[in-house]
Amino acid sequence: MLYLVEHFYSIQGEGAFVGTPSLFFRFGGCNMKCEGFGCIEEAEDGTKVLGCDTVYAVNKEHFSHNWVEIDKVNMLIAIVESYDLPNGVDIVLTGGEPLIYANDALFIGFLEKLHSMGHRITFETNGSLAVDFELYPIYKECIFALSVKLSNSHERESKRIKPDVINSIATHSKMSFFKFSIDAESINLGLEEEIRDITQHAPFIKVYCMPLGGDKVQIEKNTEPLIEFCKAKGYNFSDRLHIRIWDANKGV
Repeated sequence: MLYLVEHFYSIQGEGAFVGTPSLFFRFGGCNMKCEGFGCIEEAEDGTKVLGCDTVYAVNKEHFSHNWVEIDKVNMLIAIVESYDLPNGVDIVLTGGEPLIYANDALFIGFLEKLHSMGHRITFETNGSLAVDFELYPIYKECIFALSVKLSNSHERESKRIKPDVINSIATHSKMSFFKFSIDAESINLGLEEEIRDITQHAPFIKVYCMPLGGDKVQIEKNTEPLIEFCKAKGYNFSDRLHIRIWDANKGV
């Protein structure tokens, strides 16, 4: 059983493919909370839930009304076919954490069908959950944006950094890259060392740094300090174009 929280056709706002038309599938569930990101979402009952900027795809307790049960591959393919899409448009699988379903037969079937239809598949993942590339070779045809969490997420290091998983994904996937969320305050708190410790597990892939925040005000606050950090360290700056354009709106 999979849980789908939302789907929408937009442009990719982050990482290596910024500006690329993409159909997003946001799956429900995650192995982390990332309360350090400081984003607050108000549930229907008035409860304010702290977490990342997609906490509604993480916290099923308070946002279950958004979580749709998926028990057939055709349910997901029907969504793809409901859009008037260009041939082979990018499909982005995000969350939450989509790789909590990495070994699910339904999920594998969905990936195989997407690939057979000519779509490029990108995972947005925290890079802490293993993928079996030999048992499920479809993953070798996928791209992985490794958004490994830093200490500013307030998740413990042993949970958020899995060296063997990072190296395996970077080595066996069709393409992968690191994508870090960074706030201005963290830049002077040993952040460079953190990034270096993580990227050493896959030093052959590119590093993108993007401003942390769930709305336009936060993004703009963190942008200029981060650009200077990227210039000094040689990292790639990635905007969060969807937030800069549409602010905190969902489905964009």
